[in-house]
Amino acid sequence: MENEIHSTLVDQNSRSPPPDSQRPKGGWRSIKYILGNETFEKLASMSLIANMTVYLRTKYNMDGILLVNVVSIWGGSSSLTAIPGALLSDTYLGRFRTLLYGSIASFLGMGIMTLTASIPKLRPPDCTGAQCPQPEGWQLSILYAGLALLAIGSGGIRPCNIAFGADQFDTTTPKGKSQLESFFNWWYFSFTVALVVALTAVVYIQTNVSWILGFAIPTGCFFLSIVVFLIGYHTYIIKNPQGSVFVDMAKVITASCRKRKVTLGQASGNSLYDPPLTQSETESQTTKLPHTNRFRCLDKAAVIVDSSELDDYGRAKNGWSLCSLLQVEQLKLLVAMFPVWITGIFCFLAMDQQNTIGMLQAIQTNKRFGSFNVPPGWMGLISMLTLSTWIFFYERVFVPLSQKMTGKKIRLTMRQRITIGILMAILSLLVAGFVERKRRLSALQHGSFESPISILVLVPQFSFSGLTEGFAAVAVMELLTTQLPESMRTVSGAVFFLSLSISSYINSALVNIIHGLTKKYAKAPWLGGTDLNKDTLDYFYFTIAALEVVNLLYFNFFACRFVSSNAIGKKESQSEEKSQNKESAYQHA
Repeated sequence: MENEIHSTLVDQNSRSPPPDSQRPKGGWRSIKYILGNETFEKLASMSLIANMTVYLRTKYNMDGILLVNVVSIWGGSSSLTAIPGALLSDTYLGRFRTLLYGSIASFLGMGIMTLTASIPKLRPPDCTGAQCPQPEGWQLSILYAGLALLAIGSGGIRPCNIAFGADQFDTTTPKGKSQLESFFNWWYFSFTVALVVALTAVVYIQTNVSWILGFAIPTGCFFLSIVVFLIGYHTYIIKNPQGSVFVDMAKVITASCRKRKVTLGQASGNSLYDPPLTQSETESQTTKLPHTNRFRCLDKAAVIVDSSELDDYGRAKNGWSLCSLLQVEQLKLLVAMFPVWITGIFCFLAMDQQNTIGMLQAIQTNKRFGSFNVPPGWMGLISMLTLSTWIFFYERVFVPLSQKMTGKKIRLTMRQRITIGILMAILSLLVAGFVERKRRLSALQHGSFESPISILVLVPQFSFSGLTEGFAAVAVMELLTTQLPESMRTVSGAVFFLSLSISSYINSALVNIIHGLTKKYAKAPWLGGTDLNKDTLDYFYFTIAALEVVNLLYFNFFACRFVSSNAIGKKESQSEEKSQNKESAYQHA
């Protein structure tokens, strides 16, 4: 009863006005506006993300510790806000308004970043020799305000951009499914084009021409993304919020805690609450899940202790004290993925090093390549190219060749891909450590801030980082997607973003802890300050590599047992496997 009332209230309070010729349109006439919005938004956001480390080091004179903290916490918060963004979208605002508000917040945040580049008083003075004035508190406050708005905007955009595009097609028909597949292809194409332009042209302008122009371009792109998105309003299919699975999970946890003293089993005489699907659940493609015996403490949330818990129609009166078996099993699926989820977090931790400290290395190398000055931000392009090359080789060479030789498609198992990804992470960190040792010694021998060693010496470590993403990160995203039913795909994306967020926060914590310990007990701090030549950064890399070795052992001796258990995707046909893999890669992007 409560579910039906809640569904009715949601429909009444959030129903979009049907004018505009009785609304339903959608299809490709809507997609061109959505792709236009996505292209401009990604071009703007990626051009900032790729070069943020360089901007903070060169324009704000941030030392290594503060810089890593700012970049890591901002990156983590940008991923974390995707969860409340998804919650607001599913329960109140709907995807259209969430996307619109997120785009506006991002535009305002990027505008503030452009002001920091345009007005010298908003930044500390430039370094003069070895003296690098640190930013004042009010200058940092303005910077943090811009970054906070960008993080809030990311929380509105990330969980909704692909989903809103998918809403424009009727996936209950073969034509709609085909159109959706084509939309994914075009979405990924537009994303790739925006990424390449951002990592090449815009990053080059920021580094070698002008930070003002380099930030004005993404600000203009955010503005255009909003304009294009609003122009297409009359063509969109705008669905009403259907409620959030996150709320259902909170209800299960609350109800199971309230009934923690209740006994389970036939001897207790208590039955489990398993009502038929409601109309809203059917519309959202929710399917029944079989009852399992794992995590039985959660089953207490579905125990009917007294008939007074049900109304005259057999529905729960209070969803916070009595939950359905479907709600319980949905939470069980999520809990079962926790061990592998931990593995993913530490894989992302290795990738985070190249996005922060790896960029600091690039700043202090010889960036001349003939007569051309290579922007440090371009190193991120190496990871992307390596990732793209591997996916192309795997899908277009490895899999077809295996089919030709054996008569059937042979794909690497989930366990193999995650294991290889962790090995790539270890190699990335080890190579980075040895390269940094060589770079630092060379700089000290020449008595220079920048090492005479070419920036190209960093290519291997960024390549291994790209392979870590290609093997482990995509595999973890695929696992989250295939182990959850269709109605919980939004949850899989949110959980993935949460893992990115936690890895960023862990990175920040590790940097501060290691800096504090080594500054106090070691001959020289491992990291910190504005000059890597005064640190022993190679030891830090080797420490993170040791953590990855522990992660490798943890995964292969414990977490791997949860990879194939109760995978929803294994019940689906082989023809759907490729589509799921592609969708997981899109959500990760």
